[in-house]
Amino acid sequence: MANEERVITVLKEAQALLEGHFLLTSGRHSNRYFQCAKIFKNAKYSEELCKMLADSYKDAGIDLVVGPAMGAVIMAYEVSRHLNVENIFTEREDGVMTLRRNFEIPEGANVLIVEDVITTGGSVKEVIEIVKNAGANVAGVGCIVDRTGGKIDFGTQFKSVISIEVESYEADECPLCKQGLPFVKPGSRKIK
Repeated sequence: MANEERVITVLKEAQALLEGHFLLTSGRHSNRYFQCAKIFKNAKYSEELCKMLADSYKDAGIDLVVGPAMGAVIMAYEVSRHLNVENIFTEREDGVMTLRRNFEIPEGANVLIVEDVITTGGSVKEVIEIVKNAGANVAGVGCIVDRTGGKIDFGTQFKSVISIEVESYEADECPLCKQGLPFVKPGSRKIK
């Protein structure tokens, strides 16, 4: 969809794409790490990347954009701004993804679900169920970074600004460890 070279440049400038040796939340190791929250520190990055995604859905008849908190709160706003529609977000309450703050999804609405980075798609799948339970249509799923390399299936149209399959390794098979390179543990979740 977008010029991959330009997207990589923006991700690096925003310090959202890091290269090195990383210990992931899963316990696996990788030479690349995406910290997509950094995109939203500066409107010039979020505006450009979210516009790329919004442009790919401009003819889809989207009525509402929904993103799971925390990572997609600002993103849902920015994508909806480009589509000229409203946005809301879901959040966890007692570990369950839900609508709060008197947010509602109108029955029959065409909903675009957005997420900053997709690795397993777990949060998006939870939001899909919320949308369906509201009697609305899941018109599509969009993200900035698809870490699956296009291998994930949400049962609806799925578009990303960039799709990259990021290699990861079990700790005892990690070539970076074998080279003696120290690792960094970035991120916001605890290691399993």
